[in-house]
Amino acid sequence: MARIENLSVVGRLAPSPTGAQHVGNARTYLIAWLSARTAGKRGQSPSQGDSPLFPAASGRVVLRIEDIDSPRVKAGAAEQACADLTWLGLDWDEGPVIQTSRLPLYAAALERLRQNDVVYPCTCSRSDVDRAASAPHLDHEGPVYPGTCASRRAADVTVLEGRPYCWRFRVPEMTPEFVDGFLGPVRLDLHSLGGDFVVWKAPRGGLPDTPAYQLAVVVDDAAQGVTEVVRGDDLVPSTPRQLLLYAALGLTPPGFIHVPLVVGPDGRRLAKRHPPGRAARGGGAGGEPRRPAGVVVRVDRRDSADAGRGTPDTVSTRHDSAFTVCPDAGGVARDRVWLLSGSPSRSASQR
Repeated sequence: MARIENLSVVGRLAPSPTGAQHVGNARTYLIAWLSARTAGKRGQSPSQGDSPLFPAASGRVVLRIEDIDSPRVKAGAAEQACADLTWLGLDWDEGPVIQTSRLPLYAAALERLRQNDVVYPCTCSRSDVDRAASAPHLDHEGPVYPGTCASRRAADVTVLEGRPYCWRFRVPEMTPEFVDGFLGPVRLDLHSLGGDFVVWKAPRGGLPDTPAYQLAVVVDDAAQGVTEVVRGDDLVPSTPRQLLLYAALGLTPPGFIHVPLVVGPDGRRLAKRHPPGRAARGGGAGGEPRRPAGVVVRVDRRDSADAGRGTPDTVSTRHDSAFTVCPDAGGVARDRVWLLSGSPSRSASQR
């Protein structure tokens, strides 16, 4: 989708409190924050007296804690994520908004989907829907749903006689295409990437039924006025699913920017369970708080399908030119630049 010019940009930071934030998280948060803060109003120049880094018309940033994946939520992780963001020098204008406090909004969205008959109740075993609450990643998209319950209509829920069920969104024949702010035009086939997808989980293990990731983030981004979503490129397959939900709910979608992932020494993407990627506060990097202002942030565009999954060279952005922020590096140490960019720091003249 084309970027919207002359409108204020609203970006978002959306940590999930399922464990310690890692270097890859920190890098993506920095890119998202810089993208919004340096955006201003598209096509407008800073007014006289404005900061060269953050003009008066700079974009807004909202903070959301995505905690609906309750079995995996860790005590204290939400507070730690906020502390890590503050330590990185990132601020926000709204929030934190807590997803588990917004369940009525998600339920209302599900009801609208039911009324439009674009979802149906699915009674298939839990084994093929147990990843629905979490943001899906490229390495665990899961099996293609065979369509066992796809002949049902939304109204058929009344004849299920107490059987547990989830709600699946019926994927149309054509998958929506979109223009990614970093990757460019993206064309996927959702029928080969899981098929009809879960928007509401069935109750299990004594836990109530809950919204799935895809529905919750669409409702939240629309409600918070988010115009720009910056996230890792492992979530590219989520975008056409979310575009379908935006259309079904009559909502305006944001622009999407998917950046390459940071990988560990073993070549695998960093995860909260991955020791080399833990501790966004720097671990051996000293841990002394310093603001990241002054770092020049850019990425080398890669043509391969697995862009960014080799040795991560520098931090990525989606613009034609690199972000250049205020010339004072603010005391950012070489180890901090490495922590945020995934490579040893280099001077601006070398980039």
